[in-house]
Amino acid sequence: MSTQPPPDNGRQTASKTKRASLFHWFEQRTGLNKLLHEALDEPIPGGARYAYIFGSGLLFIFLSQFITGIFLALYYVPSADHAHVTVAYITKVVAAGAFLRSLHVYGASAMVIIVLLHLSQTFLFGSYKGRRELLWVSGTVLFALVMGMAFTGYLLPWDQKAYFATAVGTNVASEVPIVGTFAKQLMRGGNQIGTLTLSRFFVMHVFYIPALIFLFVAVHIYLFRKAGAAGPISENPVHPQQRTESFYPRQLVMDLAFALLLVVALGFAAYFIPATLGPLANPADTHFLPRPEWYYRPLFEWLKIWQGKGEFLRIVVVPGIIVALFVGLPFYDRRLERRPWRRPLAVGIFSLVFIALITLGAYSYYQDSHDKDVAQQLAQQSQAETEYMKAPFKPQMASGSQLAAAGAAASATDPAVAEGKKIFESHQCNICHGDGAVGTAIAPKLIGIGNQFSEDQFHDLFLHPLPKMEAGHMPHFTFSADETKAIRAYLDSLQ
Repeated sequence: MSTQPPPDNGRQTASKTKRASLFHWFEQRTGLNKLLHEALDEPIPGGARYAYIFGSGLLFIFLSQFITGIFLALYYVPSADHAHVTVAYITKVVAAGAFLRSLHVYGASAMVIIVLLHLSQTFLFGSYKGRRELLWVSGTVLFALVMGMAFTGYLLPWDQKAYFATAVGTNVASEVPIVGTFAKQLMRGGNQIGTLTLSRFFVMHVFYIPALIFLFVAVHIYLFRKAGAAGPISENPVHPQQRTESFYPRQLVMDLAFALLLVVALGFAAYFIPATLGPLANPADTHFLPRPEWYYRPLFEWLKIWQGKGEFLRIVVVPGIIVALFVGLPFYDRRLERRPWRRPLAVGIFSLVFIALITLGAYSYYQDSHDKDVAQQLAQQSQAETEYMKAPFKPQMASGSQLAAAGAAASATDPAVAEGKKIFESHQCNICHGDGAVGTAIAPKLIGIGNQFSEDQFHDLFLHPLPKMEAGHMPHFTFSADETKAIRAYLDSLQ
C-alpha cells in the first residue's frame, strides 16, 4: 500500500490561475503579447537565411555602442584640459576600463563593417526594388550617420593621432567652395581646435547623432515591415510567390547566433589587443604625421593623390556624383530583375567603386610602409603610444587651477605679469605645459624656472634650445628681450 499523500491538484490549479490572472492583467495594460506576435511572426518569403542577419547584427552593435558609451561618459570631461586625462584614467585606473573602452573602439569598426555588408547584400540581392525606395534611402542615411559617429568620436581621446586626424578632416571641409570656411569654423567653434571643438564633437557624438540614428532605425524598421521582406533573389519583389516562414524561431536563432559571434569576437579583441591611447595632443608638434582610421583611409588617399587645382572636382563633383548614384539607385533602376548576373551594368559600377575604395585604402598603407622617412616617423609615433600605455597613470595636478588663478590675480596688479600671461597663452604654451605651467605628460612644469636661469640665459633658451627641448619637438619662438622678461615675470608669479 502506498504511503505517499495524493498530489495537491487544487493548489497547483490555484497557482496556475493566479499566474494566468497576473499575465492577463499585465497584457491588458501593455499589450506586450500582441507586440511580440507582431515582431516575431513577420513572414519571410523563401524562409530563414543567414544572408538576412546583418540588419539585426547592426542593431545589436548600435545598442552595444550606446551602452558602453554611457559608461564611458560617466568619467569623461569634454575639455582640452581634462579630456585626455579622463580617458587615461578610464584606461589605466578604472576596473575593466580598458576592456570597456576597447569594446567601444572596436565596436565602431564593427559597425562600419556590418553596415557595409548590409548595404552590399541589399544591393546584390536587389532588395531595394519593388516599392522599397524610401527603405533604401533611410538605409543610406543611417550609413552616413554611422560614419558621422565614427568621425566625431575620434577626437574625444584628445591624444596626438586624434587631434591631427581631426585637424585634417576639418581642413578638408574648408576646401569646399563658398561654404567651406564657414563649415570648418562651425565644426571647430572657431579657427583653432580646442575646447569648443571638443564640446561640439562630444554633443554631436553623444546626443544629436545617436538621436537621429534611433529615429531613422525606427523609420527603417517601419518601412521594412510596411514593404515586407524581399526574400531570395529569385523572388518577385512586389508580389512574393514563394512559401513564407515566420521570423520566429529559425531566423531569430540565426540572428542571435550572429550576435553571439560578434560578442565573442569583440570580447577577444578587447581583451587581448586593448585599444591604445597616445600622449596628450601637442598642436605645436610639426613632426607628427596624421593618419585616420581604416574606414577613412580611401578618402584620405583620394585627397592626397589629387592635390593642387581642381578642389571643386575632387571634393564636390566626383563624390557628389557617387553619392547621388548611390542614394538614387532605386529611382532609376526600376526593373524587377534581381539576379546579379542579369544586372551587369549596375553590379559592375558598384563593384568598380567598391574595388576602387579598397585599392585606395590599401595603397595608402603601402605608401606608408615603403616611404622610409614616413615609415620611421610612424614607427616613432607607435612607439610613443606603446610607452605611454606602459607608463603609470599620472593624475592632473589639483594645484593647476589654483596656480592659474594665482597668476591671474598677480596679472591684475603687475603689467609685466599680465603681458607674460598673454604671450604664454597666445602661443599656446599652456597646451603642452598645462594651465599654470604645472606640466603635462609631454612637457615639464615651468614653475620655478627663474631660479635655474639668469635673465640672459632664459632669453638664450629660445634662441638656442637645449637638446631635451629639441627632442621634445618644442617649436622655435623668436621673442624680444622685453617679451622674455614678461614671460619670466609671469612664471615667477606662479610661485
